[in-house]
Amino acid sequence: MGMARLVVTAVLVEGRSKSEVARSYGVSRRWVITLVARFLAEGEAGLAPRSRRPLSSPHRTARAVEDEIVELRKELDRDGHDAGAATIAYHLAQRHGPEFTVPAVSTIWRILTARGFITPQPHKRPKSSFVRFAAAQPNERWQLDITHWPLADHTDVEILNVLDDHSRLCLRSDARTVFKSADVDHTFREAAGEYGDPAGMLSDNGAVFTGRSRRGGRVALEVTLAERGIRFRHSRPYHPQTCGKVERFHQTLKKWLTRQPRAATLAELQAQLDTFRRYYNTVRPHRALHRRTPIQAYLARPKAAPTGHPLDPGHCRIRHDRIDPSGVITLRHNSRLHHIGIGRRHAGTDVLVLVHDLHIRVLDSDGNPLRDLTLDPARDYQPQARP
Repeated sequence: MGMARLVVTAVLVEGRSKSEVARSYGVSRRWVITLVARFLAEGEAGLAPRSRRPLSSPHRTARAVEDEIVELRKELDRDGHDAGAATIAYHLAQRHGPEFTVPAVSTIWRILTARGFITPQPHKRPKSSFVRFAAAQPNERWQLDITHWPLADHTDVEILNVLDDHSRLCLRSDARTVFKSADVDHTFREAAGEYGDPAGMLSDNGAVFTGRSRRGGRVALEVTLAERGIRFRHSRPYHPQTCGKVERFHQTLKKWLTRQPRAATLAELQAQLDTFRRYYNTVRPHRALHRRTPIQAYLARPKAAPTGHPLDPGHCRIRHDRIDPSGVITLRHNSRLHHIGIGRRHAGTDVLVLVHDLHIRVLDSDGNPLRDLTLDPARDYQPQARP
């Protein structure tokens, strides 16, 4: 039997006074009076525990503000943007100005939870366990990477994203059917023309970013960066976390693209990329930037710059080859394959090719010179000089 039942029984059945019952059970006389009155008015239901929640709260968030928070959540989620509590707080402040008291992020989170917009998740790895790195200045390091996206007819195309490591500013977001090394170099030159040369670049080991896996060759981007004195580093194989900022940007971009009408052509997709880039850079607050936009973080500090001196005096490499039956060897320069005529009489001969920029020497296995020429980058075939 509960305490409420004991108190009511002592008063109504045993006939004891309310003051005596209150003293006997160590409760207040007011509570005894209230219990007896409830029992007489409601019966057994009057003895059930009742909420102590106040009938009104002067500090509770207004219903209209709660509804606006919900509408913002729906709007941001519908458009494929970040719709977390902190982002909603930022948009409320932007919408109403400094006179408006924005609810705390925790309050917005509780409102969204009560309205059923937040699904409980298991405990995640604590953020303190992650080892983070970020450039101290804008243009200190750029990250670039390629991701894939299907058009309306399921044609797979590629998107090249270039991101500033310090501010997360999206410098370029370009779409092509397939990116070649010359296309990557062109995108970099456009970004550098708008924002200035960075001090360093970071990418993975894709064939359009580095030629070091192809017998010491270089792609167009590597040549351009070396000429401008820009450091170029690559992540270790199978470790995308090194380029984590641009990898995370891929995810944010694709979430937004998923909510848009599927582009039928490359031009339509490029228009969508340009729209998202403007929103991401100038409107969307970034959690890692203390809720500033990337353009605000980019403009807040002085820009880093490269050394301005070429990182090497010239491009040198050595390769072994064999002259094919037609008397020709091939050599790749600036991502373009060139054919060098040696002569049919040397077909099948093993040769050593010495390359210094455009100067090429071809020697046989005994060290005898077979060809000495200056490569013409505009020509595919380099004919032998006529006697």
